[in-house]
Amino acid sequence: MNPRRKKRLTLAVALIGGVAAIASLLLYALNSNLNLFFTPTEIVQGKKDTGVMPEIGQRIRVGGMVTVGSMVRDPNSLHVEFAVHDAAGGEIIVTYDDLLPDLFREGQGIVAQGVLAKPGVLEATEVLAKHDENYMPPEVAEAMGQTHEKLDYNQEQKSGGY
Repeated sequence: MNPRRKKRLTLAVALIGGVAAIASLLLYALNSNLNLFFTPTEIVQGKKDTGVMPEIGQRIRVGGMVTVGSMVRDPNSLHVEFAVHDAAGGEIIVTYDDLLPDLFREGQGIVAQGVLAKPGVLEATEVLAKHDENYMPPEVAEAMGQTHEKLDYNQEQKSGGY
């Protein structure tokens, strides 16, 4: 092989290796920032179609209803623990160390984002409460077996009268 071809081959191999390294680093970065949505039942039993269960330390989002009577607040800090359940009967514990949203309350639909600390325990970094009595995030509504119904206003309500 002459030196010119050897130089071209070396350059081509280096270029292909560089592109492969950049692609693998990009995929690794995207994978580590991925937040998958799970319901409490899917966290406990795994997803229905694939059987995939979240791993300890994985960043996930979980949606469901806050179980009535499950909220425990630490009087000396902002730490709070509560249970979240869904229509299928699954339940997990969510721990949170910050201020809860103003609309947060028991019996309310929420979405919590955080890290799965132990099986059935989510250490939340963010808790989102639904913004009014009619809205529920689509993932949570699907998990709870509810469908969104269009509001039907009468003529008086449409004209602004109460």
